[in-house]
Amino acid sequence: MAREKRSKWLTDDEVEALFATVDETGHSNTATAEKEHRRRRRKGVGLEVDPLSGKDPSGSNVGTVIARTAVAFVVVLLIAIVGAQVGYGVMRRSSTANLTASVTPQSVASALQGGVEWGNGFTQFPEDFSVQEADEATGRVEVTVVDVTSANEMEAMSGGYIQATAFATNALLNPNINTVIYHIDVHDGGDGKIENAQLFGFLQPTAPVKNFMTFIFTKATSKSGGFNIFCTITGIDGPTMERLREKISSSPLDFLGTDSSDAGDTSADGASDGSDSAATTDAASPASAPAKAAGGSQPAA
Repeated sequence: MAREKRSKWLTDDEVEALFATVDETGHSNTATAEKEHRRRRRKGVGLEVDPLSGKDPSGSNVGTVIARTAVAFVVVLLIAIVGAQVGYGVMRRSSTANLTASVTPQSVASALQGGVEWGNGFTQFPEDFSVQEADEATGRVEVTVVDVTSANEMEAMSGGYIQATAFATNALLNPNINTVIYHIDVHDGGDGKIENAQLFGFLQPTAPVKNFMTFIFTKATSKSGGFNIFCTITGIDGPTMERLREKISSSPLDFLGTDSSDAGDTSADGASDGSDSAATTDAASPASAPAKAAGGSQPAA
């Protein structure tokens, strides 16, 4: 009987039977496979790749791992940011001085350093400041700040007014405080220029310091419990006043240069009541300028 000729190629059944004996090392011989396992353990190769795996024949889920890692990183980052914001807000509110409850040199310094609540956020003050007076017995608060961020006189005036108003309102809500004096100093660069900090504050100005303007806030309380707040601006020299006028094109600052004697006729609610509690300036100073600030709706006592 003739011997059946065998093909050099394996049939499908033979191929399946062969690979059924192959493990993740790629060997069908048990002894050889065990040697490969030992070699991998000795070399520190911990990944066992199964070439017959239908789900992951290469033994590497790179795409899935990258996607999961990216999602986890974003989630952790968002949680960290939100947690930091909440923690910072709670810590800041708990550490910020409340001048309406207590006015001392320490509380005023803390308010200037950490800021005061104003609107939906905080109003920050210049880092360089000093406290001249903070006494509930005399009812006065007097501070001086040095502005190193404003690039010109208009910025120094507008930013200083916002800061002074926030600080003064916080302090004047204290029933024992009726006068707040807020001095703003700047570094005089000469020719009407203000020298400010450069390179994100790393280079501080070195020019001499001069008084730019002073805000004086006074409170007049009525018998019914309401109060008016009067604001007087002093310390602006003539050339500075003229430059401020030139920079205002839409609505000139009519109060700049007004005689200081008119200060007693200006009330926070627009009434000319001539109250003696209104803030006034030195009549000998032509640079003083009274202005009105928001206050209570009740007329002054």
